[in-house]
Amino acid sequence: MRKVLASILALALLVASLAACGNGETGSTTDPSGAADNTSASADETSTGDAEGSTELVLYTWESMFPQEVLDAFEADTGIRVNYVNFDTDETMLAKLEAAEGGDYDLVIADDYIIETAIAEGLVTELDKTQLPSIGNVNPIYQGQFFDPEDKYTVPYGAGVQTIVYDPNAVDIEITGYADLWDPSLASNIGITSNFRVMNGMALKVMGESYNTEDVAVIEEAGKKMLELAPNIRLIKDDNIQDDLISGEIGAAVMYTSQVTMAMLANPELKVVYPTEGIGFGIMGMFIPSNAPHSDAAYKFIEYILDPETAAQCFEYLGYYCTNSAAEAYINEEYKSFLTLPEDFTGDTEMIQNISAEAEEAHTKIWTEFQAATGN
Repeated sequence: MRKVLASILALALLVASLAACGNGETGSTTDPSGAADNTSASADETSTGDAEGSTELVLYTWESMFPQEVLDAFEADTGIRVNYVNFDTDETMLAKLEAAEGGDYDLVIADDYIIETAIAEGLVTELDKTQLPSIGNVNPIYQGQFFDPEDKYTVPYGAGVQTIVYDPNAVDIEITGYADLWDPSLASNIGITSNFRVMNGMALKVMGESYNTEDVAVIEEAGKKMLELAPNIRLIKDDNIQDDLISGEIGAAVMYTSQVTMAMLANPELKVVYPTEGIGFGIMGMFIPSNAPHSDAAYKFIEYILDPETAAQCFEYLGYYCTNSAAEAYINEEYKSFLTLPEDFTGDTEMIQNISAEAEEAHTKIWTEFQAATGN
C-alpha cells in the first residue's frame, strides 16, 4: 500500500481477530441478473419492498463470508430476507455489476483493487454515514487506503496477508522467506493459491521489486524465476488448500490469512512464516452499488455487522484480521495468538494495486507458462 502500513501495524499489533472463511452454508441465493452464479441454494422471487422499507437484501460476495446464525438473526431482527448471491472471482463480480449498471445488487463485498475500479466506473454510491452510527467502530488502520482514500464509499470487512505455512516434520529446511521455496529439497511439496498477481509477486519480491511494477521486462524476468520454481509446486488452488497441508499432501503452502487460521487451529505445530522479502496486504470492503434496489436494507445490514459482538462472531468465523476495533474485546483468546501479525513484526507490507493493461498482460502470460510447467 502507498502508506507505510507496516509500521502502523506493528505499533497497533494489527488488531487480533478474524474468523475463518469457513465451511458453513449461507442463505437463499437468487442472482437478480438471471445468470448462473456459484450459489448455495435455490431461491424465491425478489421482493420490491414496502412502505416501511425493503424486505430483501441482495448480498453479493464470495461463498461463506458470514456465519449462518448471523444472517438468520439479521432476518429475525429486521424482517429483511437475505438473498445471498456468490461470485467466484472479483473480476466476475465487476463484470456482473457493469452489466447491471450498478443495479441488481444491494451490498457487495470484494477486494480492494477491484473496488477502486468499480468506484472509477461510477458503480459505487457514496455512503450516507448518518445511517451508520457505528462506523466509528472501524479500526482506522484499515481506512484511508488507495482504493478509497477518503473513506467515502466503503466499510472494511476483513483484512489479511499472504504468508507461508509449513510442517517442520515434512520439509528438510527451515523456511524464512519466499526465496526458500526455490530449494530443490521441496520438489513437488508446495501448494500455492491461484491469484497470479500474488504468486508472480513472490518472484518479484525475491528480486527486490514491487508487486505493482509497470516494467514489463522486470515482470518477464520474474516469469523466468517462476519457471525455476515450477518443479517444487504440487498444487495450485484457492479453496481449502490448508486441508492439503494438514493431511500431509504437501509440506508447505502459501496461504491467505483465513486458511492460515484454519490450519493453525487444526495443527498448532505448523510454522507460520512472514517472508523476509515483504508480504502482500489486502482489505475486503463492503460497498453499496450506485443503483442498488434496496439500499436502505444495505445500510441496515452494514450497521448490524458493525455491532461489536456481531463483528467478533463474524471475524472468528471468517478467519481474517478484524477491522472492527470495538469487536476485539469480544474475540475469544484462542484466536488472538496467531490471528494477527506478531508484535515483533518489522517487515514491509505492500498492497497489490491495479496496473497498466500491458503489465497485466505480461503477468497473465508468465502465469500461463508457469501453470503449464507445473502441470496444474
